[in-house]
Amino acid sequence: MANSPAQVFKDLLVGTESSDDAAVYRINDTQAIIATTDFFMPIVDDPYDFGRIAATNAISDVYAMGGKPFMALALLGVPVGKMPMAAAQRIVAGGQSVCQSIGIPVAGGHSIDSPEPIYGLVALGLIHPDKVKRNDRAQAGDVLILGKGLGVGIMSAAMKKGELRDKAYAQMLESATKLNTPGLALADMPEVHALTDVTGFGLLGHLLEICRGAGLAAEVQWSEVPILSAARHLLEAGFVTGASERNWNSYSHQVSMPAGDTTLQRRMLTDPQTSGGLLVACSAQAAPAVLDIFKAEGFADAAVIGRLSAGAPAVKVI
Repeated sequence: MANSPAQVFKDLLVGTESSDDAAVYRINDTQAIIATTDFFMPIVDDPYDFGRIAATNAISDVYAMGGKPFMALALLGVPVGKMPMAAAQRIVAGGQSVCQSIGIPVAGGHSIDSPEPIYGLVALGLIHPDKVKRNDRAQAGDVLILGKGLGVGIMSAAMKKGELRDKAYAQMLESATKLNTPGLALADMPEVHALTDVTGFGLLGHLLEICRGAGLAAEVQWSEVPILSAARHLLEAGFVTGASERNWNSYSHQVSMPAGDTTLQRRMLTDPQTSGGLLVACSAQAAPAVLDIFKAEGFADAAVIGRLSAGAPAVKVI
């Protein structure tokens, strides 16, 4: 069996071995580079909003490692001759606006002719090598804190069917364009043992990555999980993404749900998030300070949702 990149390159602190949010490479005793990329097709109709969401999604992976972004490169695919150039320019402008909000440049990139619009960023950050927050260092007894409400995927599904009202769209956009800046302060806390962000695999999927990496079991208190208010109503109305079911099928063998009909809970907990919230594993004593950091950064929905314990990697929802 071939060695992993991290085994071959001693300064590669985080590679492919842990399904983490970004790669991290040490360049000296006090600095390491965080490198990540993410891009996708539009999930909203407005080009500018699409650019903002895609940029936020990519940059937040730097924060999920505890790092400070310093530069980005743009990745753009447009169906040449089919999509107005003005729309492509609006996508790029939306992404640039997010970078400008945190004072980093879009210093280049690459564009191609593609059948469908595609946009995203290569995001680069810096961090002290000793402060990197991986997703596989959680400890038994840690509590779990989620920084954003769930439901972006459900709201996107409703939008595709023309059933997302303006107020709900505004709520979805506010969540999906809110950078996970608390990650920078969390890097300074030794009591924060693991950090990741909740994206395409849903809360359960990314929590299972934490469990597998640390060899621990997790318990999630359903009633404490923050949910975007519009998403809750849309879920009850039957809106769901196909990816939610695929997520469930891929990891349901490691999840136990309460007795009875748990369809709604399952669909929410597997809902794929675009630019979702940070998921933190920290000591119980540090939880109030972690929540204070979230609140100070404007993350009003942040909440303790469960805890980790010794046991085979699995999630129990209660």
